[in-house]
Amino acid sequence: MRSWLAVLPVAALLALVAMFAGSSLHRAPKIEPMAVIGHPASAIVLSRLTGGAAPVRSLVRGPTLINFYASWCAPCVKEAPALMALKAEGVRIVGVAYEDKPEATEAFLRRFGNPYAEVLLDPDGRAGVDFGTTGVPETYAVDAGGVIRAKSAQLGGITAADAEALLEKAGK
Repeated sequence: MRSWLAVLPVAALLALVAMFAGSSLHRAPKIEPMAVIGHPASAIVLSRLTGGAAPVRSLVRGPTLINFYASWCAPCVKEAPALMALKAEGVRIVGVAYEDKPEATEAFLRRFGNPYAEVLLDPDGRAGVDFGTTGVPETYAVDAGGVIRAKSAQLGGITAADAEALLEKAGK
């Protein structure tokens, strides 16, 4: 009789675990990566790589691309030349170093070039959550009024053609 009582709490715990695990398998996740389109860009205040801080939305001056990237991201390396070419064409790009360390961000920009008018730090990913970022690299086209008009989440990073399409949606 005593051995049965000792097993009862373990059996009850296993039954609860099975019940909750089974019910969560039938729910579809509600991730909507394009949900931010048509909404104002986040006004979250982030630290600048160069010092000080700024609300992300305040850095939008005319059609602007906001690019989330990281030093540890292989596709971010692949897209770096396209971003440098966009900078050479006069495209305003704000970079957000997503879940990265400032020293790693600086090293990345020294090695692959700095296409950004401003570089902001998002070490804990809070801005990424505000923007609906599902990974890096991701680029958002923001119009002169600070409204997100388009998003690119290309696995291999943004290309010049992708950027042109984004900028057209942002009013360029």
